[in-house]
Amino acid sequence: MEIEFKFRIPPERLKAVEAALRRGAVGTTRLQARYHDTADGALAAAGVALRLRKEGRRWVQTAKAAGAGPVQRLEHNADLGGGAPPALPDPARHAGTPVGERLAEVLAAAGGAPLVQTYATDVRRLTRVVRHAGATVELALDTGRIAAPGPAGGPLRTAPVCELELELLRGPVSALAALAAQWAQRHGLWLSTVSKAERGERLMRGDPPAAPVKAAPPDFAPLVAQAGEAPDGPAVQRAVVAACLAQILPNATEVAEGSEDAEVVHQLRIGIRRLRVALRELAALAPGLDPAWEAPLVETFRALGAQRDRDLVLAEALAALQADGAPAIDLPPPAEAPVRVAEVVRAPALQAALVALVGLAASPAAADAQGQAALDAEAALAHLQQRLRRLRRQVLRDGARFESLDDEARHRVRKRLKRLRYLAEFTAPLFGARRAGRFLDALRPAQDALGVYNDAVVARALFVEAVPHDARAWYALGWLDARRDALARRAHRALVRIADAPAFWKGRG
Repeated sequence: MEIEFKFRIPPERLKAVEAALRRGAVGTTRLQARYHDTADGALAAAGVALRLRKEGRRWVQTAKAAGAGPVQRLEHNADLGGGAPPALPDPARHAGTPVGERLAEVLAAAGGAPLVQTYATDVRRLTRVVRHAGATVELALDTGRIAAPGPAGGPLRTAPVCELELELLRGPVSALAALAAQWAQRHGLWLSTVSKAERGERLMRGDPPAAPVKAAPPDFAPLVAQAGEAPDGPAVQRAVVAACLAQILPNATEVAEGSEDAEVVHQLRIGIRRLRVALRELAALAPGLDPAWEAPLVETFRALGAQRDRDLVLAEALAALQADGAPAIDLPPPAEAPVRVAEVVRAPALQAALVALVGLAASPAAADAQGQAALDAEAALAHLQQRLRRLRRQVLRDGARFESLDDEARHRVRKRLKRLRYLAEFTAPLFGARRAGRFLDALRPAQDALGVYNDAVVARALFVEAVPHDARAWYALGWLDARRDALARRAHRALVRIADAPAFWKGRG
């Protein structure tokens, strides 16, 4: 299992990064790799990479696969020595290792399909070993290119490689994260989850847009298997943070690389919102969560949300108005320049927070730190039950009087319902996924109704801004006001019905 951070380097910062790396003793190696897969891409589909790589004068066969967290990778190397390389890698060289077992499973599922070469890399690597806060870390600066045939065997296509990796050789993960944050801050680097193998696969497919990554539940199974019982507070906290990062980091990588796909940005915002709920609701489980992480997460969430409000909410409102026969409305240009989402995600403050959170998720928790003790399994479950009960009670209380609340209070109800939903999703594997699923199904109508109401409020504010520019915006305001009470009644009814949903967390702990 290797633990490493990987950063993309802006081209204009490459010279400075290399100069900084050369302030110590460095080694230089040319790495020429050939990647292999089945003809239908079975390994790539399973997140497994198999390569033959010439490292200086020696050949090394390597198998890689995703590990348990965002910076953990399963890896096994087989040194083949000098001389001519084999035509194809031999999967048996990785037998008896975790990555070898995964490789064998994928190839067996593929029916023993033969391996073929897919793409290649040619990279110059500068390496330097440093010691930092009790850890030994290898810095590796990779520059070069990836080459792959285009779709359907088309002409050769290439992509540049310009990245910095920091791999933990020994010592605490927290020290690796601290050093990674220093390099990222100093040189304007951003985290990347796209490996060279993934970039090669994309070249072969014609660089299709990356699919948005949606939320997935935390994986507590390995923790339960190790402990033989429910996981304790630190384990729950870190598993949930890791699950949130598993949604955030791939989407943030694509946005930082220049993607403006609305769904990728939307899923990034959802991931950030879920992470903020996790930091708030799970802080009592174990020490280690830094309140300073909240500010850059909030700033990023709001900046990306401002773009959504204008692009999506306003567009949907205009389409509904047009369908009702409203006159065309000439909207003014935005008062501020459009949000450059790539710059928002590359911001040093956000990257620093993400690096620290990745380090937290990959580190064991201290039993006691900063005057806070970690909760054992029984106390952790009791705390989660108490938080779920309280959020449900608050949602039901405010739902009963929803129609008498002002818009600001109604928005707080919506945010509290989201917190209840996300905490229920985080804890579902601990209390029973089937029962939790029924509870979450009961929340969905209220979520939808509150979402529609909130979009109407946001659209109204945007049309208010448009009135001085085009008086026909008054029509939109009247139309929205006429729907306001009906939307509030719908939200009220949906909120009240949450009382019928069984509390899935009862009867455990």
